[in-house]
Amino acid sequence: MPTIDLETTVDSDFDPQTWDMVGSLQLSTQLNSGDVLADLADTRSDICVLTADLGRPTKVYSFRQRHPDRYFNFGIAERNMISAAAGLAAVGMKPYVSGYACFLALIATENIRTDIGYTNLPVRMLGTNSGIAMGFYGTSHHATEDIGMLRSIANLTILAPVDALSLQQAIEKTIDHPGPVYIRLGRGRGDAVYSGPIPDWRIGGSMQRRDGTDATIFATGICVETATQAAELLASEGIQVRVLDMYSLKPLDQEAVVRAAQETKRLFTAEEHNVIGGLGAAVSEVLAEIGAAARLTRIGLPDVYSILGPPTHLYHHYGLDAEGIANTIRQNLA
Repeated sequence: MPTIDLETTVDSDFDPQTWDMVGSLQLSTQLNSGDVLADLADTRSDICVLTADLGRPTKVYSFRQRHPDRYFNFGIAERNMISAAAGLAAVGMKPYVSGYACFLALIATENIRTDIGYTNLPVRMLGTNSGIAMGFYGTSHHATEDIGMLRSIANLTILAPVDALSLQQAIEKTIDHPGPVYIRLGRGRGDAVYSGPIPDWRIGGSMQRRDGTDATIFATGICVETATQAAELLASEGIQVRVLDMYSLKPLDQEAVVRAAQETKRLFTAEEHNVIGGLGAAVSEVLAEIGAAARLTRIGLPDVYSILGPPTHLYHHYGLDAEGIANTIRQNLA
């Protein structure tokens, strides 16, 4: 398997906790779903949590400590877990299924489609460590196709909260949503993005992080933070970039896309995902359908299998860090 040079890819003084699994788990800023669900379950007897032997690393184990009778560990059996969640939902429960995105979304796609999507059951899936967050574990543990695969499943809503506060909001706002929901979570190792609830949060919405007329970046996942940092770098050079947190990937905020196409000169998408099938594809579809005369550049993995390395190095390698995104915008505005 190809690797990257740890000494020369980024500065040598990177935090070793960004690539050490034990250390990085201590830095979690967004994987608080267990506590959120446990609080809700105090007054909601229909909430239960399912996991595939990953309760501790996905941060849902705290639910077991408070509601052990509604916590189910299926072992390494994601397909079985999804089908069981469908059965629980069919008898009136609200199951929350937690696992690594690479296993939950990719291995169990058939079960998600047939048992949950086709039946339109209220199962909520929490796919953690999406994208290349588990860089040190290699391609088998990366989830760079999950948006594309799941976006084509009818009835399925896809959300991508970026930190603890937005995750809590997504869970609370969708608890009574009638259909299935896939909540795509990243590493949970970055800084908090929001200091308060997102105003007017809604399925199919987005949040503008900063305004600008020279370009717009539609971002999701960790790229919300790095795109904002890139916009700040470019602002010092006189380039004003609008940044949108596309926290709802399906349905997409089409009005925000149309407005950006009309009001800014160039459009970009930034995502920790293959450039095919993800956010870039979703934005492209909107632009094509409305006949917008706007040029779009997709920033993500260039239709390759991601290589092995610490996540911080991989973000730099694929141009998903602040400087990488800023460089792409500079080149395309020149």
